[in-house]
Amino acid sequence: MDHQKMLEDFKKRFKISLVITVPILVLSPLIQNFLGYSLDFPGSKYVLFLLSTVIFFYGGWPFLSGMKNELADKNPGMMTLIALAISVAYFYSTAVVFGLEGRFFFWELATLIDIMLLGHWIEMRSVMGASRALEELAKLMPDTAHKLVDGEIQDTQIKEIEKGDKVLIKPGEKVPADGIIFEGNSYINESMLTGESEPVKKEVDDEVIGGSVNGDSSIKINIEKAGDDSYLSQVIKMVKESQAAKSKTQGFADKAAFWLTLIAITAGVTTFAVWYGIRGDLAFAIERMATVMVITCPHALGLAIPLVVAVSTTLSAQNGLLIRNRTAFENARKIDTVLFDKTGTLTEGEFGVEAVESFVDEYSKEEILQKAASLEQESEHPIAAGIVKRAKEDEVELIKVDDFEIIKGKGVIGKIDGRDFKAVSPGYLAENNIEVPEDALKKGPFTEIFILEAGNLIGMIRLGDQIRESSYEAVQKLKDRGIKVIMLTGDNQKTAEYVSNELGLTDYFAEILPDEKQKKVEELQAEGAFVAMTGDGVNDAPALAKADIGIAIGSGTDVAAETADIILVESDPLDVLKLIEFGTLTYKKMIQNLFWATGYNAFAIPLAAGVLAGVGIMISPAVGAVLMSMSTVIVAINAKMLKF
Repeated sequence: MDHQKMLEDFKKRFKISLVITVPILVLSPLIQNFLGYSLDFPGSKYVLFLLSTVIFFYGGWPFLSGMKNELADKNPGMMTLIALAISVAYFYSTAVVFGLEGRFFFWELATLIDIMLLGHWIEMRSVMGASRALEELAKLMPDTAHKLVDGEIQDTQIKEIEKGDKVLIKPGEKVPADGIIFEGNSYINESMLTGESEPVKKEVDDEVIGGSVNGDSSIKINIEKAGDDSYLSQVIKMVKESQAAKSKTQGFADKAAFWLTLIAITAGVTTFAVWYGIRGDLAFAIERMATVMVITCPHALGLAIPLVVAVSTTLSAQNGLLIRNRTAFENARKIDTVLFDKTGTLTEGEFGVEAVESFVDEYSKEEILQKAASLEQESEHPIAAGIVKRAKEDEVELIKVDDFEIIKGKGVIGKIDGRDFKAVSPGYLAENNIEVPEDALKKGPFTEIFILEAGNLIGMIRLGDQIRESSYEAVQKLKDRGIKVIMLTGDNQKTAEYVSNELGLTDYFAEILPDEKQKKVEELQAEGAFVAMTGDGVNDAPALAKADIGIAIGSGTDVAAETADIILVESDPLDVLKLIEFGTLTYKKMIQNLFWATGYNAFAIPLAAGVLAGVGIMISPAVGAVLMSMSTVIVAINAKMLKF
């Protein structure tokens, strides 16, 4: 079964079992005595038996089959403990129906199954969302490609593209496979794949990666790697392997259940042997054994973790944290090294205007921005988009441009109100021997666009991938907690160094590809570090999957989100601190609940076994049921007290 079908199956079994439980409770002698009424008719005990048989085999089936699987794996856990308890209760009670002296455990059987089904349903519902990362990665590839055959264009399915094929890629289209350009040049957006924030200019003989997005010009490529050999397919493979390795982590409750299973079997068998040896009364010895084994499986254990998960998941979502892997969330307290991607994580991930400068008295900074944005509104270049966006944000009115023209790789020109204006690169100024004021240039990963009027320099606009405001505080607070903060980026050395120095990072690594990011995570883990990786792009997916805790920025790609354990909805690096603090609180609450769910066994089991029978103290099934109910209530209240 897949995850969704299992969830629906537990839900259906719980609802049907709950309905059947009502008449079982009504017909149970113990409940009748407790509530002070009597309902007895010929064959009532057989009706009770039939109803309990249905709930045992139907409601209890997931636990019975689960026990079989756990025992086959030689790893008894929660399923084994539950199956053991309901089996003892059912078969002992059945024997009583058909003549063995003793008391029914049917109502305990029914309520135990109900609560365990409810607990598993809550848990599965809380952590549901089995990763769709591989599907999201596959979506990056187009469905078809424009294959060139004898000078003709044939639209061909991607799966049919092979090494050696020639392909045309039109403006704005995705690159269908890894290849080398043999005709044309363009700007390629690789940010989702490599982390390079600025679109990269690609010319003849340059390599392009499948899944990246072509800019404003057509290019033709020779396919070098297709199918399983492609860069993106290798990323998919790394994500798949890392996720498979991570899924083996066991929950706290399973570990507790493992020990309780051993205790239940040992205590139950010992109780039976001792009492049968002392009194020779088979019915009494079986009753004592059944009481011990039923009590050893507390109702609360099935809810101890799921209730905390449900509460913490809700609170986390309200505070901008979406939990996809609860084990990773609980382990947030262990984080001692945080790796951050740069583009889109520590930075905004898009070009923004960092400064506007006017070099002449005739024009204000706003007018310089107006002229530049008016020129650039006709361009599709990402830098142009950044300038136009800033103008709109500042509510600067754009002016009509005549005779607009693109100077390939240099800038744009046009007439505004009959005057010649240019928005050009530093390279254009150098070629035309136009000097730039020394104080205008700033050291760092910036792109400068210069504004000329009739060939005279009048202003400048500086752009860059801007550092998030919250990144400064996040880095400092993490370091204050003794946590190492390291940046991994596919961007260039100059940009990485600037961002690292600005934020005061512990260390940084630049110009690294996804497989290298993953290797860096593995190296740190080999040194004993507990690593959290925070990123937003496809290039981060393998590292997010391999890290002890993968954290995705909510504004990033679906691939990053589906690969990660935790998603930061607000795209705020400060939320990494929230994760660590709330993960720690949640872990403590789970430990408390496990104590309340199982701690009473320390005195309940010996009393149920009859160690104080000599002084007239022996716990009855009714008292055992009360103790189980009390622990369940305490666990529920304690979970609700979790605050953020």
